[in-house]
Amino acid sequence: MANIKSQIKRNKTNEKARQRNKATRSALRTHARRFREAVEAGETEKAQEFARIATRELDRAASKRVIHKNQATNRKAKIQSEAAKLG
Repeated sequence: MANIKSQIKRNKTNEKARQRNKATRSALRTHARRFREAVEAGETEKAQEFARIATRELDRAASKRVIHKNQATNRKAKIQSEAAKLG
């Protein structure tokens, strides 16, 4: 445990940020899973909608620096290529 006041405060803010980032990453995984499930079920319209949502959330997470912008781009490309296969 830190003894210095500024470090105690920094630890608190780091923990808040960690929890916020954890929730965002979890939501990203959920959106990607919903998209995959819609693709596997053959529900084209739902899959397209989930692809749009997942893409938007990936962009938002990258802008907040929860994930790296290149990782967001790679994930978006994979989602879009799978969505394009649906037709």
